[in-house]
Amino acid sequence: MTLRHVIQGEFAIGSTPDTVISSTLGSCVSICLWDPKARVGGMNHMLLPDSSNIQVAHQFGSVDMERLVNALMRDGAKKENLSAKAFGGASMLAGATDIGRRNSDFCLSFLAAEGIACVAESLGGTHARQVRFWPWTGRAKVKRINQIPQEKLLEDPITKPIELF
Repeated sequence: MTLRHVIQGEFAIGSTPDTVISSTLGSCVSICLWDPKARVGGMNHMLLPDSSNIQVAHQFGSVDMERLVNALMRDGAKKENLSAKAFGGASMLAGATDIGRRNSDFCLSFLAAEGIACVAESLGGTHARQVRFWPWTGRAKVKRINQIPQEKLLEDPITKPIELF
């Protein structure tokens, strides 16, 4: 078995029966794409939906999605045959901007705009997930990681002076 783990800003593809692609997600989202006719699939790990910061553009939605689709097509997939499964997008920080929801919304919008059917999803909530994807068959398995208490942001700034030593 060949196990590939993808982290933020990465993607991996596979086209053999023994390939498994995995990722661990909090507010990030992974999209698994699969072409059943070409027997090729892949997974990405998207950090944020968008940004104007070109230095880290590879970690953002549209770039991540285009890189994955293009790699699959180079390996024999046809865009009209692709289907998707979406995972992640948890709300990990109470009181903060819900980046998980923004990531999820972006991914579902991207897939709809590109005409790629999302056939399964596990998005949102407050728990992290571990995902495994078998690109040869399109099978995916998601495991919720024990719920981690959401961290709370300080509502009041620290008013006591900080003493350095």
